[in-house]
Amino acid sequence: MREAAIETQLLSKEYGNGRGCRDVTITVGKGEAFGFLGPNGAGKSTFVKMLVGLIAPSSGQASIFGHRIGSMEANACIGYLPELYRCQEWLTGLEVLQLHARLCRMDKTAAQRRIPELLEEVGLGQRGKDRVKHYSKGMQQRLGLACALINKPQVVFLDEPSSALDPVGRAEVRSILERLKAKGVTIFLNSHLLGDVEALCDRMALLNDGVILRHGTAAELLSKRSTWLFKVGGCSPFLLSWLNEQTGFQLHETVNQEAASPEDESVVWLEAELDNEEQAGWLNFLIIEQGMILYEATRKKERLEGWFMDAVSGLSHRGEKE
Repeated sequence: MREAAIETQLLSKEYGNGRGCRDVTITVGKGEAFGFLGPNGAGKSTFVKMLVGLIAPSSGQASIFGHRIGSMEANACIGYLPELYRCQEWLTGLEVLQLHARLCRMDKTAAQRRIPELLEEVGLGQRGKDRVKHYSKGMQQRLGLACALINKPQVVFLDEPSSALDPVGRAEVRSILERLKAKGVTIFLNSHLLGDVEALCDRMALLNDGVILRHGTAAELLSKRSTWLFKVGGCSPFLLSWLNEQTGFQLHETVNQEAASPEDESVVWLEAELDNEEQAGWLNFLIIEQGMILYEATRKKERLEGWFMDAVSGLSHRGEKE
């Protein structure tokens, strides 16, 4: 079992308005990428702010590599990029990083080597001498990521790191995070970009109204859903109704986003939620037995977004602000 980088036991932050988070217990292993998901107002940022020592918990315990959160030892291990990163507009990007290096008490010679490398890594190598007021929101977010990495932290906390970036910028940030993960850096990622979380994270947890609803690996969380697609020719409304009556699977016509639409109007895609491959095989048999043509049967890869929406469907949410 890998060494624990982050451990929390019943960690809570209670506010008078009912916001915050309650009794959150998680363990994040060293070198792991952990995704922390939830609707706006779920309490995600409150939880991260406790871990990085910005606010004190109401109850519970937490540690980073065995050091109590908020302690000098714990803070020396971490880097943090807040969601709404702001820095001094009158400074250049280079000067902002120099300031953060001094705040981290980095050796001056080490900082001189580290800062140009970081600027290149986050895509600001040619703009380091420009003042921040001339940076776009995306460039400022990249600079914030560089600040979070200045001290070569063992654990990086990122709150919506790609929120201000275009698709190219998001791909570049994800590439940076993948390289950090390969080096053994622990990543704690708050993000609404569920595709990024699914691609990067080993495990994840879903928070709603301050409480953990579900947690586990992507495979564990998505395994309960199994959507199958069947490309069928000669399927009439009568035959579709017959299939539904015989199986109870609630088959319906759909569009396969990963394949071109059939040129023949008599060919359709049917979709059904199934429990296992045996049910898919039985459905294949019934389709062929009734004289229809089965061109293709495939399991549809469930995306994290669909799981997320199902998990919070019907639950109360606390709004846009925590």
